[in-house]
Amino acid sequence: MIRPVIESGEAFSARARQVLLAEPEPLRRFGEPVLGDHRLPGFNPDPERIAQAVAAAVLVPVTFRAAGGGLILTERAQHLRKHSGQVALPGGRVDHGEAPLEAALREAEEEISLDRRHVMPLGYLPSYYTGTGFRIVPVVALVAPDAPMQPNPEEVGRVFEVPLSVLFDMSRYRLGSRLWEGRQRRFYEVDYPDAYIWGATAALIRILYERLVAA
Repeated sequence: MIRPVIESGEAFSARARQVLLAEPEPLRRFGEPVLGDHRLPGFNPDPERIAQAVAAAVLVPVTFRAAGGGLILTERAQHLRKHSGQVALPGGRVDHGEAPLEAALREAEEEISLDRRHVMPLGYLPSYYTGTGFRIVPVVALVAPDAPMQPNPEEVGRVFEVPLSVLFDMSRYRLGSRLWEGRQRRFYEVDYPDAYIWGATAALIRILYERLVAA
């Protein structure tokens, strides 16, 4: 059951400002513990890959309607060379000299035409290091329910919402695995019939739950 703290946009915003980071997490020095794919058993972090991780940012866009809260997700276009068809949060690489917040808002505008005027940033989750070599800064935000969105066909196949009641139900999470770079990689999958939500996206949603609800 979802606690009352996230039953409305106002309650969600108040709770988020309490528990999220006010600024992006600073870069970790070599050897310091980091949050990433290796939080799951059987995936050992590569110190060199962590040290050279490419800066990226994603928007974690939550919206509230009469039926309750939902998370806005995208499905990457099928023709893309990398990660085609995968469910993702709006986001991408941080350009040189660009702040993570600016990158997350820019990418959301480019990918799904989400005008930043409809977005209220609330804070940051800790940086997340992926096995593919990215350091993701997640920007949690509240999106106006009437905000128009249109997927950019060059990058996104569709944009859709998943209820928080689904994504914050930990009984829906299971561990999947596949062979990657000669090792068996483990990752989270979400039991949801309308989209295959897995990997870093599923992990970040679970971390949001841990910060917002379970703490």
